[in-house]
Amino acid sequence: MKVTKVIEWEVKETKLSDLKPFEAALLRRAIEIAKESKEKGNHPFGCLLADEQGRILMEQGNEEVTGNGNCTAHAETELMRRASQVYSKDELAKMTMYNVAEACSMCTGAMYWGNLGRTVYICRESELKRVTGADPRNPPLDLPSRAVIACGQKPMEIVGPILELEADFLALHEGYWKPSA
Repeated sequence: MKVTKVIEWEVKETKLSDLKPFEAALLRRAIEIAKESKEKGNHPFGCLLADEQGRILMEQGNEEVTGNGNCTAHAETELMRRASQVYSKDELAKMTMYNVAEACSMCTGAMYWGNLGRTVYICRESELKRVTGADPRNPPLDLPSRAVIACGQKPMEIVGPILELEADFLALHEGYWKPSA
């Protein structure tokens, strides 16, 4: 007998006013990190790790291009790699990662295995897919981070999208991708 697990998740837009007072500034900083990543020749993605009081502990941009084509050098995976070498899983459970976009399945897996407690993201995967199109440098999966976490054995709070900041992030992608490639 084959048993199929039913995966359910709800995506509800989050307003800036729903967040803690310091979180809007952290999300705007994540956009700046993505801009800095793009200026260094990498894909325009970035994130940061903060404690419960909103103090920035680590920042990370995408390093896939400058990392000699390392396909796993997404900002979130790199940040979790670094953070797991400094903080315990108990400490990471109390931290939040602020992302410019919904994490891909690889990055969500890194957050899960690192025991990150919470992530807040700006851009919907569907919008990112619309902008990048068929560009082989960023082929988004139609696999929401909430679905990845729903298949796990422990929870992780996922907050987003934050549509009020989505256009600011997507502006970094204008002319960057070749959707018809």
